[in-house]
Amino acid sequence: MSTIAQGGMVVRPRRIGAAAAILLAGAVALAIGFALPLVLPSKIAMSLFAQALFDALLATSVGFLFLQNGRISFGQAAFSGLGGYAFGILVARRIVGAELALLIALLLPAVVAFLLGLVIARVSGVAHAMLTLAVGQAFYEVAFRWRELAKGDDGMSFDLPARVFGLSSRGLQDPAFMVVMAWCILVVILVALALFTRSRIGMVTAAIRDNEERARFLGYSTTLPRALVYALAAFIAAIAGILQASYNGYVAPQMFHWTVSGYALIMAILGGAKFILGPAVGAVVLFYVKDLAGQIAEYWPAIVGGALVLVTLTMPQGIIGVLRFLWLRRAPQ
Repeated sequence: MSTIAQGGMVVRPRRIGAAAAILLAGAVALAIGFALPLVLPSKIAMSLFAQALFDALLATSVGFLFLQNGRISFGQAAFSGLGGYAFGILVARRIVGAELALLIALLLPAVVAFLLGLVIARVSGVAHAMLTLAVGQAFYEVAFRWRELAKGDDGMSFDLPARVFGLSSRGLQDPAFMVVMAWCILVVILVALALFTRSRIGMVTAAIRDNEERARFLGYSTTLPRALVYALAAFIAAIAGILQASYNGYVAPQMFHWTVSGYALIMAILGGAKFILGPAVGAVVLFYVKDLAGQIAEYWPAIVGGALVLVTLTMPQGIIGVLRFLWLRRAPQ
């Protein structure tokens, strides 16, 4: 069995049983997704949960980048917005069919992120965070000021074609259908990321994250694997942007703004950025905390901010970290 050095230690690939358990958990989660329209009490509740799932996808993108590369991004919304804008513009102007527009909208952010990653991956710390922020704001300024592109700061609404992949496109704007679709996509992505972290390339990127100099000494290229992680994270963010754009039938420059990336980062930290599932859980929790705070107080951002400070100080491992700790305490020794 092959081994890989990680952080000065030899890491052996996990047993096949772990992969089987992940796939089984994913199958159960998918089954739960199809029951969601029966559990959620109204279309408003379904619509809110669908929006929370869009946030969960973006937060998962940020969390995956931190988990595998050890890097914090303040510009992940750039790839979410790029996916949404590419899909919206191509569909609105009928440049290509909706199916090809979807493929372009998925691949374009991943390719852009890979090329940027070849440069940004060489920088770490505060400089890296500032570079990602600059990239994100550059996209925002283009979308905000270029009125011919998508009506600038006014944003652009668009209508989906009657059928996409031979199916009626009405489902993409139906809360019940969208909540099931977004849930299933999120589950598939989480399962794929869990399997990726246990694959050879996943362990290589983790080893580079922990000790890049030692990984180079062992003969591994460090830039390309990091750039690959950037591309995969951007691909996930693009899915979030496409789902949001197609569900709302609208794109706006705010999709690119750094505050969107900041919220995604907060979501990842709240849920537990060191765990695959953490960012998604943090996104759903923060979404509903914001919604509840907005209903009971005018200055709800102060309430949310204070709660986040308290949670960060008392739960540095995030929600999933606390749940894991409690589970291990209960488990028989």
